[in-house]
Amino acid sequence: MNPVLNTGVLIGVLCGLWTFVMGWTGWYKDPARVNIFFLVILIEVAGLIWGLRRTAREGRGYGAQIVAGTMMAIIAGVVIIGASLLFTTVFFPDYFQELANAYAGTLRQQGRSEAEITEAVSRMLEGATPMSNALQGFLGTLVTGILASAVIAIRVRARPARTAA
Repeated sequence: MNPVLNTGVLIGVLCGLWTFVMGWTGWYKDPARVNIFFLVILIEVAGLIWGLRRTAREGRGYGAQIVAGTMMAIIAGVVIIGASLLFTTVFFPDYFQELANAYAGTLRQQGRSEAEITEAVSRMLEGATPMSNALQGFLGTLVTGILASAVIAIRVRARPARTAA
């Protein structure tokens, strides 16, 4: 199978699984652990390194490696959209309300007034929909993929053969 497709699907599935780990453990509701979610960035970067090593063996140079990494990220992003929609609509339908409750708790600990808390939580929930959340995941995956591929491709690419001078 195509290394770009393989890698994109693998990254998407692993990031989706990590999202479900966050859900099953309840870490997404814990302000002290919520940032553990960003392990998805390391998952994506590791996947891109693996995938770009494979595409370098096909003879891809720097620019072609960035294109390959971007395509991997797009494929992963599509998988992530599906996983995110399943997460927020099927498995954790109260996800946004639980996030709002955790956010309100954090604001209470900071000594905010109930009026401030109500306003802040309302603002947070305004655009919080399963699709907007899924698209944010796609966009984050795409941007990370482009930037990481540009850096990774500096070292992981086919190099032209040197000629003796």
